[in-house]
Amino acid sequence: MKVLIVGAKGMLGQEIVQVFGNSKDFEITAWDRLDIDITNFSLAQEKINSLKPELIVNCAAYNNVDQAEVDSELAYLLNFEAVENLATISASTGATFIHFSTDYIFDGLKKEGYEENDEPKPAGVYAQSKLAGEKAVQRVGGKYYLIRLSRLFGKPAASENAKKSFVDIMLALSKSKSEIEVVDEEFSSPTYAPDLARATLDVIKFRSPYGIYHRTNDVACTWYEFAREIFKQKNIQVKLIPISGDKFPRKAKRPRFSRLISTKLPALRPWESALQEYLSD
Repeated sequence: MKVLIVGAKGMLGQEIVQVFGNSKDFEITAWDRLDIDITNFSLAQEKINSLKPELIVNCAAYNNVDQAEVDSELAYLLNFEAVENLATISASTGATFIHFSTDYIFDGLKKEGYEENDEPKPAGVYAQSKLAGEKAVQRVGGKYYLIRLSRLFGKPAASENAKKSFVDIMLALSKSKSEIEVVDEEFSSPTYAPDLARATLDVIKFRSPYGIYHRTNDVACTWYEFAREIFKQKNIQVKLIPISGDKFPRKAKRPRFSRLISTKLPALRPWESALQEYLSD
């Protein structure tokens, strides 16, 4: 199968390239933003049609949650218009389309978490732009997988100016600070990029029905609990101070509870186990 991976130098994209590339069943083409402008429909269509992929995996996204409140036009350009372009090109050629979304599309009022068919109610610009992308994929139709994730972590992205994961931010802060304040709210599940890449491969290999999937690592935690486990596993002596979100003002509103519950496929391994693998590399 001929596979096109867009956003190939991002944290998730680079893992998708490796996981799919390790299988003899796939012929991989990996493009990043210097290789294709997915915001330009005609140019993107011409380039993709000449390649003739049978599967298009979109790992490109605008994911600066707070800056999106200021750069709303750019957020919608990448998270909605570019996604609609790729979905349309995929559907017109009969290619399967995989797109990734976020737990932030939910309002965070359900303490037990959210299943795939729960109604999205996004609060901020980032969340609204991601939901607009989801709706575009569904409206275009065709053969698609919408895969939602949360709190992605893994090997830093190869692309320039890429956003750092929470794990790497905490490790960096521990080198310069003896005390770190971390928000002890906002329950969700961390997602290890290599685990998500393998789970993405599985939906193709096992021909899962098209539609929406939740693929995070199992168990939910707060940011404080996430940080505590990072320092525990690395045996780093730093004083962690749990604080409320009100003490750490941010432009965008976050969902208080946004654990993604997988009802269609077995849950991935607990995030603590995935974190241990990442920190041991």
